[in-house]
Amino acid sequence: MKNNTADVSAASQASSASSASSASPGPLRVAVVVGSNREGRFGPVVAEWLLGEVRERDDLAVDVIDVAEVALPMSFARSPEASAALAEVTPKLDAADAFVVLTPEYNHSFPAGLKNLIDWHYTQWRAKPVALVSYGGISGGLRAVEHLRQVFAELHAVTVRDTVSFHGASVLFDETGRPRDTVAPAAAAKTMLDQLVWWGRALRDARGVRSYAA
Repeated sequence: MKNNTADVSAASQASSASSASSASPGPLRVAVVVGSNREGRFGPVVAEWLLGEVRERDDLAVDVIDVAEVALPMSFARSPEASAALAEVTPKLDAADAFVVLTPEYNHSFPAGLKNLIDWHYTQWRAKPVALVSYGGISGGLRAVEHLRQVFAELHAVTVRDTVSFHGASVLFDETGRPRDTVAPAAAAKTMLDQLVWWGRALRDARGVRSYAA
């Protein structure tokens, strides 16, 4: 009798590939979170560059959430102001398949406004990937990034391994807001976003098959 194991295996793999392809229609919806609300912040300069890198890709559809424009109270008490802010921002987080979080480093960690936005939400982050971009002084914001990894792990999110960081950020951009070195940051962003897309597609497909058990 002819052994059909190889034929069955090949057919199974083809079927799985076809199912995976049909389960991942269209670009990933990515929310870029600008994490600083400090007066005189440098964040918008880095954010404009970052958004340019994201928007060049046809596998990502971008939305922007700027912490400086989200008026959530720090007390976590429900109020008309909190309800209005949540009505604006929560649907964007819900709809996202993935996130890119841009953070400075304040006192060896990330800003209170960013933590506030994160803490007002829970299921919106769950079983989704998060890429991290940072800027700062000599550390380039990397200590803030490492703290954010712990926070997002608690929220059942997956942070991608590679990051983009700007060390001594204020002198790395010219007067037009462009990086003086256009090659290295773009290469780092591509690596990071490629990883985000891989995780984003994988987790989007998984959520489409079964609910995540938190």
